[in-house]
Amino acid sequence: MNNDNHKYDDIIDLPHHVSQSRPRMSVSARAAQFSPFAALSGYGETIKETARFTEEKAELGEDDLNILNEKITYLQGVIGERPYVKVAYFARDQRKAGGSYKIYAGRAAKIDALARALFFTDGTAVAFDDITDIEYGFLSEEEENGESGY
Repeated sequence: MNNDNHKYDDIIDLPHHVSQSRPRMSVSARAAQFSPFAALSGYGETIKETARFTEEKAELGEDDLNILNEKITYLQGVIGERPYVKVAYFARDQRKAGGSYKIYAGRAAKIDALARALFFTDGTAVAFDDITDIEYGFLSEEEENGESGY
């Protein structure tokens, strides 16, 4: 018979040891000893941030810039009517290089040539340099349904 099978026979039936000097550890404290250790705290978030996709800003051609300038000039002439405008623009990312393209729609309030920005009635501002397209001359959803925006 193999002696390895009976190696602990002398202690196997002894009572469980209870320390006289240390209190019994709770089940949650015992479990915490075996929980994963995060040696590099914040590393996971850094990896996610690095993997997050951003786009490069495309430069508009001369023809596209001329059309955009004509639209801004026209908009400047009708800005007092608070026209409903839809603007496509490039929003720079706050954390890394690049950004994403977005669309914002609302009532135009002001064109500031000095700040080079289009301001909306809700306070939103879009810089001219970030605008890729402007659409106007259509009714907002509320106006199509017979509701007045003001």
